[in-house]
Amino acid sequence: MADVLGYARVSTGDQDVAGQARRLEQAGAIRVFTDVRSGKSMDRPGLIELLAYARRGDTLAVVRLDRLGRSLAELISVVEQLKGRGVALLSLEEKLDTSSAAGELIFHVFGAIAQFERRLIAERTKDGIAAARARGKVPGRQPVDADRVQAALKLVQAGLSPTKAASQLGLGRSTVYREVAAAGLARLT
Repeated sequence: MADVLGYARVSTGDQDVAGQARRLEQAGAIRVFTDVRSGKSMDRPGLIELLAYARRGDTLAVVRLDRLGRSLAELISVVEQLKGRGVALLSLEEKLDTSSAAGELIFHVFGAIAQFERRLIAERTKDGIAAARARGKVPGRQPVDADRVQAALKLVQAGLSPTKAASQLGLGRSTVYREVAAAGLARLT
């Protein structure tokens, strides 16, 4: 009997796959495989495990196509691999099922649109950075004020907690803890 197998992926440990897993289970997934990896990497143990587990006639379900791959080439590669093994793809957001010819065509159209959108975002980001540089702005996080860091270290040496020193000087708590550790003052905290 054919089964629905879910695949959920988030990019960072700060994110949670629980919402995706719940939706996949509601869609009939008997098992959900997960990865906490950037979509840039195709080294995904959960996806590899799912592909090894899947049998002919099964369906791989994802919440959105971008959970499976970031580029049209990646998506097509995965779908071709699935197709060769007799496994269909179901995407809940895009309401896409590659078990039919129409679903496969729509998959290719959605994949092309998603890739186009990512390229537009990348181009806009480059343009924004170039415009900021032209106005004399330096993109990215601004460097921490060295004088305030030194003041924080002196406060910690004087017995104030790193958290209170950070608060008094308008620095991030993690910044002060990192600088305290780098200065070898960790034993004082």
